[in-house]
Amino acid sequence: DKEVRAIFLRLFAQLFQGYRSCLQLIRIHAEPVIHFHKAAFLGQRGLIENDFLTKVLNGMAFAGFVSERGPPFRTCDLFDELVAFEVERIKAEEGNPPKMIKHVRELAEQLFKNENPNPHIAFQKVPRPTEGSHLRVHILPFPRINEGRVQELLQEGLARSQGAPPATRGDKKCVVPAGPPVGTFV
Repeated sequence: DKEVRAIFLRLFAQLFQGYRSCLQLIRIHAEPVIHFHKAAFLGQRGLIENDFLTKVLNGMAFAGFVSERGPPFRTCDLFDELVAFEVERIKAEEGNPPKMIKHVRELAEQLFKNENPNPHIAFQKVPRPTEGSHLRVHILPFPRINEGRVQELLQEGLARSQGAPPATRGDKKCVVPAGPPVGTFV
């Protein structure tokens, strides 16, 4: 799953390389508006006649992409790093499948780490009961819950959590790297 996602991440990074240089921040309104200059993007890449890319840029998904990733000051992620810093690496790997596969696996590992920041915590699925298990006689009735003990455990947990710092992710906003200009990708 992660490797397929890594392949698509590379594809979109290649497809949208240099998109930040075609963003325009319009500050006339109370809330700044971010506009993507499609003609400049296609013209600098020499793809004005490319029907596929034109349709992608005119789609609602790309409009959402621009509004989400357009602000110059936000939390950066793996895609931003690929677009800004891995341009030459992706180009060099085009003719070398083993290097490309190695990079895809590295990206997949990073995606896995992003989604599972605490790998030591394992979530186990509860198995479904077997067919006819409800008919067995040896099943013990569910024990009664001790309300006093539940309250004690809740109070202990609250006391511990009040002394501990709040658990937040380390997403810090920064200036998004622009990467190289569009003209270098022709």
